[in-house]
This record gives sequence, C-alpha cells and structure tokens, in this order.
Amino acid sequence: MSVTKKRADELLGLLKSRFEQNPARHPGIDWAQVQARLDCYPRKLRALDEMEASGGEPDVIGQDAETGELIFCDCSAESPAGRRSVCYDREGLESRKEHRPADSAVDRAAAMGVELLTEAEYRQLQTLGCFDAKTSSWVRTPAAIRALGGALFCDRRYDTVFVYHNGAQSYYAARGFRASLRV
Repeated sequence: MSVTKKRADELLGLLKSRFEQNPARHPGIDWAQVQARLDCYPRKLRALDEMEASGGEPDVIGQDAETGELIFCDCSAESPAGRRSVCYDREGLESRKEHRPADSAVDRAAAMGVELLTEAEYRQLQTLGCFDAKTSSWVRTPAAIRALGGALFCDRRYDTVFVYHNGAQSYYAARGFRASLRV
C-alpha cells in the first residue's frame, strides 16, 4: 500500500520544512540526499506517513556509514500521542485478563513498517534534544528480559535519561513508543 500523489507531496513538503528547521539533527546531510533516497524507495513514504499521522514528527537523525541508509526517527517532544496506551507486545496484550488496550507497541510498529528504538538508539536521540520529559516510550527489549515477562521503557527526567522495567502487559496513558525507519 502506498500514499496518494497528493499526500506524498504534502508529506514531502512537511518533512523538508522540518528538516530545514532542525539542521543540528542531521549535520552533513542535505535535503537533496533525502529527496533522492525517498525517490528511490517510494514505499517508505507510507511508513513515514504513519509516523506523522500518529504524532511522531519524523525527521532525519543520521546516516548509516556502511549502507548509506538515512535514519528517520520520531522527534516529537513527547511520545507520539497516537501510539500511547499500548502493551509492549502481543504476548503481553493477550496475558491481560481484563482492560486490554487496543494494541501493542511491537504489533503497531510492525504494521507501520517501522522499528522500535533500542535503548542505545533512544539515548542517541536524546543527544539531539529533550524528549519524553512528561511521557515515556517502550524500547526494544532484550530477549532474556522479555522471556521473564518484563519489558523496558525510557524517559527523560532531571535532565537525565532513565531506563526502567515493567511487565510487558502493562500500559499507561502517558507511555507509547518511538520508532525509526531506514531509507
């Protein structure tokens, strides 16, 4: 599934404007490079549109030195509003006996065609600004922790990035997830 030509033009205009307003997020990368990559991979626009529509405010935050891929990430000040109140994964969601949320972070990210941030990626994002000062975001959880029923989330308080744990079945109105997309 792809976005319409009209929506693609609107989205590209929005992404270009955000890119130009935040040059510190992507030093050494110019918009022509971004446009060229997106032109080569037009199906990635659907994922970027999903990130935008759910409140993520995606922007380029780097480039993979080995593959040349540009890395887009949610740069909204708080965890994207359209992706909150979710359990960590399907297993956590199904383990709830009552008051199940509508979705899980892992399932929603897969449906969007994006990846949850790792703890390291989350910490790297925090070097580019102040994110999640009032909310928190699920991050990709190591298999050993998940096998014991846990899941990890991060936030920023007291000008410090914290990583915490909860049961994977938990969900809160102020917890969502941030995602990345490689193009």
